[in-house]
Amino acid sequence: MPRIALLRDVFPSPDMGDALTARLAEAKARGADLVCLPETPSLPWAPCSRTANPDHAEPIGGPRCTMQANAARTAGIALVGGGICTDKDGNRFNTALCFDASGELVMHYRKMHIPDEEGFWEADHYGSGQEPPLPCVLGGMAIGIQICSDNNRPFGCQHLAAHGCDVILNPRATEAGKLDTWMTIWKANALTTGCWILSVNRPHPEGGTPLGGPSIAVSPSGEVVLETQDALAVVDIDLDAVQNARRNYPAYLAVPTDCYARAWATTPPKQAWGTP
Repeated sequence: MPRIALLRDVFPSPDMGDALTARLAEAKARGADLVCLPETPSLPWAPCSRTANPDHAEPIGGPRCTMQANAARTAGIALVGGGICTDKDGNRFNTALCFDASGELVMHYRKMHIPDEEGFWEADHYGSGQEPPLPCVLGGMAIGIQICSDNNRPFGCQHLAAHGCDVILNPRATEAGKLDTWMTIWKANALTTGCWILSVNRPHPEGGTPLGGPSIAVSPSGEVVLETQDALAVVDIDLDAVQNARRNYPAYLAVPTDCYARAWATTPPKQAWGTP
């Protein structure tokens, strides 16, 4: 049975490779096949300010990306990390980076749903990704990524499930006081997709933003199997539970994508409302 470690810690500079490697090695010693870090774990929480720091962004393969790749390779464990990465035109995106145990980057995913409010001035730091999420095989599991507020829109989770995802990882940076709302969302997404939903948060307040809250794991049946403030937590992923959930209500229900596609094709995209 594969195991995922949720590492509730950040490594906000490129010179923290040794510290990250040590934590990954600890997770591997506890039997983990894959480690998931919080949202933008290679940076301080930049969106506490409206001023974007040019030094926070780098192309894929830059120093922060390389630090994470080297740590995964040295520890010999798959890793979901991330940072603010640029494309060939210099556009900035909040990007999850998925490395296998050899340190090879097997997938990256750009956050699509961008908050813009006090403490979460994310629109000042990066744009919205435009590619739908797809799973990759990592640590022996079909893994999909929904970064923080992406999980507040069910479309990405449903798309991942339709493409055979087993586990949806939700690295986040959220306020500790909002846990009840998030718990409802995680349970609903697990039940309707038949996927495991695992989430790990940035651990402490930063720059006046009251970040914090537990690591969470929800089974495909909607059961919360883990809720902990521990810095490192390991979850056994029962892949049979995914298949069982998809044979039962509500996950077995039809997904008429052709009908939905026709309906959405006539529906203009909804823009975000103004700043709260």
